[in-house]
Amino acid sequence: MMESGNSTVVTEFILLGLTQSQDAQIVVFVLVSIFYLIILPGNFLIILTIKSDPGLAAPLYFFLGNLAFLDASYSFIVAPRMLVDFFSEKKVISYSCCITQLFFLHFLGIGEMFLLVVMAFDRYIAICPPLYYTIVMSPRVCYALLLALWLGGFAHSIVQVTLILNLPFCGPNQLNNFCCDVPQVIKLACTDTFVVELLMVSNSGLLTLLCFLGLLASYAVILCRVKGHSSEGKSKAMSTCITHIIIVFLMFGPAIFMYTRPFRAFPADKVVSLFHTVIFPLLNPVIYTLRNQEVKASMIKLLSQHRVF
Repeated sequence: MMESGNSTVVTEFILLGLTQSQDAQIVVFVLVSIFYLIILPGNFLIILTIKSDPGLAAPLYFFLGNLAFLDASYSFIVAPRMLVDFFSEKKVISYSCCITQLFFLHFLGIGEMFLLVVMAFDRYIAICPPLYYTIVMSPRVCYALLLALWLGGFAHSIVQVTLILNLPFCGPNQLNNFCCDVPQVIKLACTDTFVVELLMVSNSGLLTLLCFLGLLASYAVILCRVKGHSSEGKSKAMSTCITHIIIVFLMFGPAIFMYTRPFRAFPADKVVSLFHTVIFPLLNPVIYTLRNQEVKASMIKLLSQHRVF
């Protein structure tokens, strides 16, 4: 705490962590570490494979490579600090670091959601009006869409951070979580946060829900159109769409649970937050890759050339 005139200003927060049980902390540390060390290099391998193989130059793979990059970056925001904090008696994070962590969580998180929307648009153009695919999804359009989703994520995150920076923090400084996020931080403010919570739910929750419903509707249309394709084309399109739908549920399910309701604590909050910030981001590109024969074949070829596989 720091005295400012007659008031006290919070300069750091104390993270209560994922669990208070030492045994549970060790188990989670081992499992997350193993998962992190195995899956994270896999994400970088996906990026390297797509970059090195000219046969994977289609927009689908361009966006898949960006998804792997976003997810790998997202996992660096929370996981390393969480693993270190398992062995710290006092889990302290400064106010500025907390705000920075919160900013990047939402910057990359919303950026990934927008990327999933772009990938759904790419599949719609490829399947529904395929004759226009090369015109609509030209390299220039792909880069423009990528720039738009980065700018969208930045704008969203700036709004989140600005609303929190305008709140006074003068008393409690214990965050009941293993990272800094809006629902926990906003509850520590020394003022009525009803209006700010409403704005946060509108900015995060409503946006997430609308993207989710829009994606489900778009894939429903795509799957209906796929029924008229040949058996080979139908099978490939169905596999791609089902993979996309799995990722949509993994990404949007926890986000909807956390951000589309009033910011009250629920017993499942920490577990959902763990999967949303650490587990699912690393799994997303891997799920795509395991269901994509072209990427798998290219990856095996790349590893064989370097005598790794």
